[in-house]
Amino acid sequence: MSIIETIKQPWPWYVAGPLIGLTVPTLLILGNKSFGISSSLRHICAACLPANIPFFSYNWKREAWNLFFVSGILLGGIIAAQLLANPQPIQINPHLAESLSKYGITDYTTLVPNQVFNWPALFTLRGMVMMVMGGFMVGFGTRYAGGCTSGHAIMGLSTLQWPSLVATCCFMAGGFVMANLILPFILSL
Repeated sequence: MSIIETIKQPWPWYVAGPLIGLTVPTLLILGNKSFGISSSLRHICAACLPANIPFFSYNWKREAWNLFFVSGILLGGIIAAQLLANPQPIQINPHLAESLSKYGITDYTTLVPNQVFNWPALFTLRGMVMMVMGGFMVGFGTRYAGGCTSGHAIMGLSTLQWPSLVATCCFMAGGFVMANLILPFILSL
């Protein structure tokens, strides 16, 4: 099997997990840097917006490494989507497929179901609730919690920060409530 074929296969948790976990000590050793993605938007705004807004008035150039990190994630995603994409339909649990078929979701040829995530669907009530309100809630939650799931769950927990434990528990509880109680209601709209 070639290297490309090996990379295309799903990586087991015991390989991918430690690689993600080793990011934290690597960043700490290389310059006492914190892992997190949501702060990059603040750095971009501080670089692009006038400095008379107090929240964006800081030395964002000290955090420019984070912008390169996020750019690498974006570039890696583009490369993976173009060169490493699996042409097979997404494999999901048969029970989930049965549950989703009740809402008219049956196409699993792409990463996200086309019946829900497409341009015409955006301009429906369900599309507005899922994309616009969902995006707002994620942004609000990230700002309210003082960071995103990667920052709290990976970096915060590994450095034994109590607020990160609370935030991660709330993220998980919110995900369970959303997936099991709210999403079925939204999909039935």
